[in-house]
Amino acid sequence: MNVTISPSVIHGSLQAPASKSSMQRACAAALISQTKTHIINPGFSNDDHAAIGVIRALGAKVENLSDGSLFIDSRGIRPVNDFVNCGESGLGIRMFAPLVAMSNHAMIIEGGGSLLSRPMNFFDEIFPKLGVDVTSNAGKLPLRLQGPLVPANVQTDGSMSSQFLTGLLMAYAASDARNVTIEVRNLKSRPYIDLTLSVMRDFGLKMPQNNNYQSFYFSSEHWRKPAGTIEYTVEGDWSGGAFLLVAAAIAGHATICGLDPDSTQADKTILVALQRAGVSMFYDKKEICIQKTEASKLKGFEFDATDCPDLFPPLVALASVCHGPSFIKGASRLTHKESDRALTLQEEFGKLGVDILLHGDIMGIKGTDSIRSATVHSRHDHRIAMAIAVASLRATGPVQIEKADAVNKSYPSFFDDIEKLGASVHVLDKIF
Repeated sequence: MNVTISPSVIHGSLQAPASKSSMQRACAAALISQTKTHIINPGFSNDDHAAIGVIRALGAKVENLSDGSLFIDSRGIRPVNDFVNCGESGLGIRMFAPLVAMSNHAMIIEGGGSLLSRPMNFFDEIFPKLGVDVTSNAGKLPLRLQGPLVPANVQTDGSMSSQFLTGLLMAYAASDARNVTIEVRNLKSRPYIDLTLSVMRDFGLKMPQNNNYQSFYFSSEHWRKPAGTIEYTVEGDWSGGAFLLVAAAIAGHATICGLDPDSTQADKTILVALQRAGVSMFYDKKEICIQKTEASKLKGFEFDATDCPDLFPPLVALASVCHGPSFIKGASRLTHKESDRALTLQEEFGKLGVDILLHGDIMGIKGTDSIRSATVHSRHDHRIAMAIAVASLRATGPVQIEKADAVNKSYPSFFDDIEKLGASVHVLDKIF
């Protein structure tokens, strides 16, 4: 699908999409809670659908209710297939692999798109220490696993991603791990571990002792599965909502509902970046109001995105129209995303006349008063497509985004939603 965005003025009110970080964790927790779960405000992105497919393959029964919510009935890991497919979800493969490994049946884990090229060496390193037989494609997908996983004292590296730690924490909890510790080196994205622990607590799973994120200890206490039906509401998505907030900040004004400033989601810090850029706004637990800000008052800013690397694309869109340079730390976290996101942002925004310099872990963006009309490519990366669309609202003419359907990975209704806010969106062709 190719989409053309023309210069537009943003206004109105919109509900933020459901968080796929929260949704996928809820699916995993529902699977291992060994009870019934009612999920309210579920997400329906490609990654969310992949998570639902995985838990179905592992034995959960999932029913779509008439009000749009989901009902999940699970008795634990009881595979009905000999394979699962995580689609293109990096969180999905890293979180579900330890849960798949809990089965004593040989299982294949597959994926698609950019996930096929992402390194998964940590599986080969850690799983044998947990009694799991693992075969990979030179550290990449597909994986063949045969458990059952036996919790033990292990050490894992969290410098590339916290998502494998999420899977280990859930697998240890589901296995009723006792007197064992997961040690963590160089943990990044701590807020995502806070989200994992919050979901585990909401589902009544066994909770580890968090020793300043350096280790997680599971005590000798026996876990009792929760009684009755668990009700869980998926919170609004700060990752997707960040693009809506930036769109309003640089091209008008709007009210975005459903984003909780007290959330454990790392990307809520977009509010800090917006404030540093001079954006006028106010917010509470129900809504965030971005007020009309004169373009001349938007200024370059500095921001550390090490713990929230998914904010780089919307931050680049914001910085591209600010007066003066902006500097964002954490660029090294972007290498193993859907694309090499730092280089992709540099190349595709370069077509729009935005200069981006990369120096070690720092990305520098020179704002411009004149975003060019151009043809750009999403590189099959959902966040690149959304970032370009947002910046295009301030372009001198139409911007065509090739392979814009990449947004389906996390935010299928993105173009419909920005159109509701006044954006001029023209879908040139659609693949069914």
